[in-house]
Amino acid sequence: MSNRENILKVALNLFAAKGYDAVGVQEIVEKSGITKPTLYHYFKNKRGLLETIVKENFADMHISVIKASHYNGDVKKTLTDTAKAYYNYASMNPDFFRLQIGVWLAPPDSEPSKIILPYLELEHKVIEDIFINAAKDHGNMLGRHQRYASSFFGIINTYIGIAINGYAKLDDEMINNMIHQFMHGIFS
Repeated sequence: MSNRENILKVALNLFAAKGYDAVGVQEIVEKSGITKPTLYHYFKNKRGLLETIVKENFADMHISVIKASHYNGDVKKTLTDTAKAYYNYASMNPDFFRLQIGVWLAPPDSEPSKIILPYLELEHKVIEDIFINAAKDHGNMLGRHQRYASSFFGIINTYIGIAINGYAKLDDEMINNMIHQFMHGIFS
């Protein structure tokens, strides 16, 4: 593993475990086994390190979610595929999910919020687009796309949070139960 990869891995682990503000550059370099100048060479500062972590992780996740969220006339299948894309990513990257879920509720003026919220808004837009497209087939969704997207995004993140904290397993049964619960609400 290169120094850069090692720094990213260590920092992500620390940020997820303690929160961005509770971790200092000194702790990152000590746990990475490198010097401060090495960290500064790759990332300039702690903010640059977080920006890189977020950019690289969201890029991978976003590509899989975009593919999964393409609406082809079947709301249940599209939502299931989208949830699976998030669940699969979260299963492989629990530290990143813990970090981004934690920042979602951080003060909006905080440094991590300013970095992560634009990416979360982009993800929310992908979910909104599912409901905008589905409204053509299901008139009751018309004009409700933002609420449905917020609810769906929230339920996905809640179930992922439950799973990465060890209270449940991310599997097909959990996804099917979540989709059933959500679909019952939007079509009732």
